[in-house]
Amino acid sequence: MVNAMAYRHWTLDDIPWDRFEPAKVDPEIVKIIKAAAMVEFNAADYVAYLESVFGDDPAFREAARAWGLEEVQHGRVLSRWARLIDPDFDFEERFKTFRARYPLRVDAATSKRGSRAGELVARCLVEVGTSSYYTAIADAAEEPVLQIVCRKVAADELRHYKLFYDHLRRYIDREHLSRLKRAWVVYDRFRETGDDELGLAYYAANNNGEEYDRAAHNRAYMKRATLFYKPAHIERGMAMIFKAVGLKPHSRLFQVANTGMRWYLQRTARKLSRMAA
Repeated sequence: MVNAMAYRHWTLDDIPWDRFEPAKVDPEIVKIIKAAAMVEFNAADYVAYLESVFGDDPAFREAARAWGLEEVQHGRVLSRWARLIDPDFDFEERFKTFRARYPLRVDAATSKRGSRAGELVARCLVEVGTSSYYTAIADAAEEPVLQIVCRKVAADELRHYKLFYDHLRRYIDREHLSRLKRAWVVYDRFRETGDDELGLAYYAANNNGEEYDRAAHNRAYMKRATLFYKPAHIERGMAMIFKAVGLKPHSRLFQVANTGMRWYLQRTARKLSRMAA
């Protein structure tokens, strides 16, 4: 069993909660923070899945358990901040709704990405996304406690990227996953941002009795989440993705991909804003 304290570089007691300034809270950020708390707190199922896929790799399984403990802590700290502005936010009850509607298969013998190296590429992409996401929120937020929370979480997610990348390098040598196949895994995982996870998390965290509508709740989440990305966040994230794929950042191909991602996010934000209006 993993000793939880051995993996915590900070705890909830390290957050200066007394510095909370409700007048500086953006209500739109509150909604996505509540949703993010759901996804982060659900890490135990992902740990079980990774332990099953990497069943004969004790080093990675230990690392996955440590990763999961920190992810659960992220859910706790984000939900605690949300309750500062919304004391009626019943995180535990709403998380039950999320879990009931989003079950994960945790006993898979092989990765859905086709190989262990592919699984680790996908995990790298997720950590790129979360590190960039929390950094963007921290940069956009005016409320000082949220800034601190998001910067701590973003720093953890950056370390998690390195953790998965280090293990990816081991498996690239064993499985010889080509750059093209790695790029396909990135594309395939990126498409999954439109699946039920984020839309359900947003619904479970924020619904007031309405029925779940996958398309509508996913749009509601994405409309808010895409607003905070600036060019520097996108460029940094794209550089990390290129590294995981095995390509050189800041090359001509990188510039094309970076420009394309900026265009995509800006276009998505404008489109969703028009639809909401």
